[in-house]
Amino acid sequence: MSKILIIYSSVHGQTRKIAEHIGKRLIENGNQVVTCCIEQAPLLGEFDKIIIGASIRHGKHNSEVYNFIATHLEALESKSSGFFSVSLVARKNGRNTPGSNPYMQAFLSKTQWRPNLLKVFAGNLDYQGYNWLDRNIIRLIMWITKGPTAVNTKVEYTDWLGVDVFVKELERL
Repeated sequence: MSKILIIYSSVHGQTRKIAEHIGKRLIENGNQVVTCCIEQAPLLGEFDKIIIGASIRHGKHNSEVYNFIATHLEALESKSSGFFSVSLVARKNGRNTPGSNPYMQAFLSKTQWRPNLLKVFAGNLDYQGYNWLDRNIIRLIMWITKGPTAVNTKVEYTDWLGVDVFVKELERL
């Protein structure tokens, strides 16, 4: 089996939750897995596969993700790798694949890294878990995109079966 590193950049915790789920499934299948936030990533050389997950905040992936990739591009390109993006936009059909998701397309246009596997997952909507600014920005975006805007809304849009399919695809790399 493989030694796999899963690195994530998460604002409100859903990307971390997805990364940990992926790690748990990979361990259950006999792999050695280290899961950590991007700021605590170990040296990449000791891993067979590297997976990076990043959430969207205010329409962008965290700049730390791009900096990490630029710094470690050679190591990333020498390994089997995957990238997944988490956003509320991905809750909609026609925005939930790497080819149709605007944030994945923006990611690919901003980096030279070309992972072997790309995936898009819908995130979690929890207005009460956001600060005042984020709550109102996200409510405006949801209003524009015809999503729920009630301040007590709490919905997990993540397709966990789709995450498990991603795990199987990772193992085939």
